[in-house]
Amino acid sequence: MLRFALAPDGAVVPDIRRKLPGRGVWTSLSAEAVRRAASRGAFARAFRAKANAPADLAGDVDALLERDALQSLSMANKVGLVIAGAFKVDSAIADDGVAVLIQAADGAADGLAKRERALRSRPDDGTAVARLNLFSSHQLGLALGKANVIHAALKSGAATSAFLARAERLRCFRATEANATWKTGGGDASASSPATNERTDELAEKPTIRIGNERNEQ
Repeated sequence: MLRFALAPDGAVVPDIRRKLPGRGVWTSLSAEAVRRAASRGAFARAFRAKANAPADLAGDVDALLERDALQSLSMANKVGLVIAGAFKVDSAIADDGVAVLIQAADGAADGLAKRERALRSRPDDGTAVARLNLFSSHQLGLALGKANVIHAALKSGAATSAFLARAERLRCFRATEANATWKTGGGDASASSPATNERTDELAEKPTIRIGNERNEQ
């Protein structure tokens, strides 16, 4: 789920950390869901106030989730859990010391294939190793304080788990959903497929508002 808050000037503000004060409106974790909610005026109905959702609200959310994940990767690097560089990653795979394998989105396919073969040669066929290709080599380099990074890996640890959770949120948000749903109205309010828009609009006008740990039916 994604939370949105309403700024004093009426702007709809993504709240990916769920910490902004005031009434919150929630959507499913989907770029398509956010685009639909913004284009159909669902935020204004849910907030029951003037709510200006920018045309590229989904892009704003994507940028925030991406930055959050990269900052988490940087933290994992600072505590010594990140391995960067093809040879170092290969050595870590051979030593069974990899929990996450990262390939830059702009990296060559043959490099990824080589490391996949190495992972599959392990006793567990590498099934326990998470794979990520969400970031460009430039983004990885900035996060790790190095020149462009094509291949990286992470060892097990709390910071690795935190990074994986954030990366998974980003992956889910970007995933294509043929029948994406969206929820509006401050809490666990309405959810509907595009085929039932009338029901969605009706429920969006009568949201469930979540304030702190309380839920109040409107």
